[in-house]
Amino acid sequence: MFISRSMQEQLAGNSTIRRMFMAGKELAEKYGAENVYDFSIGNPNVPAPDAVNESIRAALSEEDPVYLHGYMANEGFPETRRAVAASLNRRYGTSYDESNVIMTVGAAAGLNIILKTLIDPEDEVITFKPYFMEYRKYVQNYGGRLRPVATDEATFLPDMKAFSEAINEHTKAVIINTPHNPTGVVYGEETLRELAAVLRSAEERYDSHIVLISDEPYRELCYDGTSQPWVASFYEDTIVCYSFSKSLSLPGERIGYCLVPESLYMHAEVFSGMTTATRILGMVNAPALMQKAIERCIDTDITDNVRLYDRNRQLLYGILKSAGFSAAYPQGAFYIWITTPEGYTDEEFGEICQKHNVLIVPGASFEGAGHMRAAYCVSERTIINSEAAWRAIAAECGL
Repeated sequence: MFISRSMQEQLAGNSTIRRMFMAGKELAEKYGAENVYDFSIGNPNVPAPDAVNESIRAALSEEDPVYLHGYMANEGFPETRRAVAASLNRRYGTSYDESNVIMTVGAAAGLNIILKTLIDPEDEVITFKPYFMEYRKYVQNYGGRLRPVATDEATFLPDMKAFSEAINEHTKAVIINTPHNPTGVVYGEETLRELAAVLRSAEERYDSHIVLISDEPYRELCYDGTSQPWVASFYEDTIVCYSFSKSLSLPGERIGYCLVPESLYMHAEVFSGMTTATRILGMVNAPALMQKAIERCIDTDITDNVRLYDRNRQLLYGILKSAGFSAAYPQGAFYIWITTPEGYTDEEFGEICQKHNVLIVPGASFEGAGHMRAAYCVSERTIINSEAAWRAIAAECGL
């Protein structure tokens, strides 16, 4: 074959979410967008705050165009990195500076430069089921092995006993995602303390350093008074990966950062490796214009956006429960994790949903068979209009 074996494998397991997203486009052309209820992809329907557009315009008018559109250090503009560090310091009482921040091409790029820096072939990376499907592919990019670990069936929080037993001499890193995609769970202080205790015990047992990678693109999207604690304050060997895609509704702009604290083992070497990885992976640096925009709007208030997502959350959850479905009530992010009706596989249930122009993602895509993910970052009108379809689906499934 002309295409590499590894890419053939990737194509065979291509993103279900993207396939569903494209199916939604086709259904919208056939039946009209108002008659299709696409809950498949986490693409924010809420527009970017006005402050973002104002910051872009300000950067274009105020910055030297040669500087604004030129190359820079791989890790990004120093003044942007200082702005990110200062914002974190204000929020969490930390003392970071630009030497702790690397601007990245979104969270996906951040995860890849971390893994490129840390992983040797046959190293293992632990994560918790269900998990964002691309984690396995990212780890495999560098010859590593992903080891998924069970979560508590009722709470979807990590099973600490299973976690401890999964760690071995090959364990190099652990990826957590909080608030969580696809379940909406938020890892609170107690969970983070327990995670840290297991990791410290394992580091002592194997005389090693295990990096906790905290993937946090939904950090601000928490509800019912819940908030996401600062993960790096619980465990020394932590790297935080963040994206502005969800908080500022900028998924297409590909802008985020990694926070590499001084407490991380071999901090300077890891930071240097990650900045080199941005170049050798072909990213060179994060988009310059968006760095300058973020620098100006880093502390934008997104309370109104969170309120809209919260309203959608309650509305869709209420419709699902009223129709007879079982689902986890999410604390954060913008997904609802629906239990597949008894007697149906995820695929069969997904086909019934699609027959009624409802698009959701099979849980098997997240190694969470027996569930389906619905993204409620859609218009309120889409959710309201979908109620009759959900009730028809429930009736067809005998609920």
